[in-house]
Amino acid sequence: MTFRHRRRRIAVTAALVLTAPLLVGGPAVADPTNNSPAKLTKAVTLDGVLRHLDAFQSIADTHGDRAAGRPGYRASVDYVVDALTTAGYEPTVQEFQFPYVEERSELQQLLPTPVTYVADRDFTRNGFTPTFLGEATAPAYPVDVVIPPGPTPNSNSSGCEAADFLGFPIGGIALLQRGTCGFAQKTLNAQAAGASGVVLFNEGQPGRTGLSTPIGDTPGLSIPVVFATYAVGEALAANAPKVVRVKVDFVSDTRTAWNVFAESREGLADNTVMAGAHLDSVQDGAGINDNGTGSAALLEVAVQMAKVKTDNLVRFAWWGAEEEGLLGSEHYVATLPQAERDRIALYLNFDMVGSPNYFTGVYDGDNSGGTAPPGFIPPGSAEIEDVFEKFYADRGVPSEDTEFSGRSDYGPFIAVGIPAGGLFTGAEGVKTEAQAARYGGVAGAAFDPCYHQPCDSLTPVEDGADPALYARLDAAYDLRGNVNAVALDVNSDAIATAVVTFAFDTSTVNGVRSPGKSHGASSVRITS
Repeated sequence: MTFRHRRRRIAVTAALVLTAPLLVGGPAVADPTNNSPAKLTKAVTLDGVLRHLDAFQSIADTHGDRAAGRPGYRASVDYVVDALTTAGYEPTVQEFQFPYVEERSELQQLLPTPVTYVADRDFTRNGFTPTFLGEATAPAYPVDVVIPPGPTPNSNSSGCEAADFLGFPIGGIALLQRGTCGFAQKTLNAQAAGASGVVLFNEGQPGRTGLSTPIGDTPGLSIPVVFATYAVGEALAANAPKVVRVKVDFVSDTRTAWNVFAESREGLADNTVMAGAHLDSVQDGAGINDNGTGSAALLEVAVQMAKVKTDNLVRFAWWGAEEEGLLGSEHYVATLPQAERDRIALYLNFDMVGSPNYFTGVYDGDNSGGTAPPGFIPPGSAEIEDVFEKFYADRGVPSEDTEFSGRSDYGPFIAVGIPAGGLFTGAEGVKTEAQAARYGGVAGAAFDPCYHQPCDSLTPVEDGADPALYARLDAAYDLRGNVNAVALDVNSDAIATAVVTFAFDTSTVNGVRSPGKSHGASSVRITS
């Protein structure tokens, strides 16, 4: 799942089928009678889903991660294509170009106690023009910072005047706080005072504690600059000076990614049901929960439905470059002719369905939580939500609304008026006491403590997760690495139920009643 919603112009290229696929563990066992929720959920097993997660982990072990634009993503695409082909589909692969950025920036405290801060969680590099690439190691000195912060934003002027740097040691790293003047002005003042690097940090009032990207014109900038959270800045300022290392380095170019599609053999193409999950991980991580879980569950549902004669055409999708800003799904929707968009009855999205400290979130299609603006959610989405809520209610499993904000790959679909729905079990948000009472787990801890980190793997503790926390979660549930097997099992069945339900009847969503199998259309292959 991505934080970012960058809208970019994506170059269009021809569809292709990738070669040299990985071998798929276990034979496809699709049955043409898997044509009801009861039959399909029996066929879609936890073991079947876990086999795909094992394959994704193996790919990450070989290539380092499964991020778009890198070899592990290509291998993930090959694996999905091979699994679908083995099951009897004729998958297609849509290629698109995207702006690739590989971050190599670093922020470390070396003395008195070593601390390595995490990029995009604790700090981010600057977006100045120009951006200087380089590094500096030196004591960090707070410059006119205000800790705790003033009661209102922009209540301090840290680094805004040259006088703030009187007595600043030449070669030191300037620790500057967000405030009354621009980041570029603060940075150039620090450089003029002899600083070898700068750590900017947020001001600290509510809404001004997290990360931001410093931008602005910085003519002659020749020192490395990063931006940190208020918590990091507060820690570095306490008992200063502390020896800090600041490094700014990144690679930026244009690379290729792919979307994968597979369609049912039969079904009314004028009333196509789509279901998707993003296949890519973040860089330097296996992406086992985010979003190996959604991709694996959807793949197993597709495999088990391969021989089902559906009334509506079913199109499965695995999206590329979601972590770069929903780029694969945006490319697909943007390049799809309007006539083809009009044939899509609905879209189902599955992004993170096995979070270790999970809650059972159903996208709030009726906006009962009031988190979406008027007109944001297309009509029909509430009826998709109803199917998921009924599934959980019938099983006696608690569930709740989750924000329907466009944060994942359903965003491009609802933007063009296509009804959508789906599931989400939590990312960096923190489980409440009330949620712990409903679902078990650990209140006060993140739903996924390894979100966007290397420990989002099948061996989280070995990859940096908190051993005590994961011991508690494993005792409360049944963890398979960074995946909650309880959540993944029931949510795989929920996915199967929704897909097969709408494969035969979308009338509650759009009023269309399929006329029957004799009117089924042949598969329409997707190209760009």
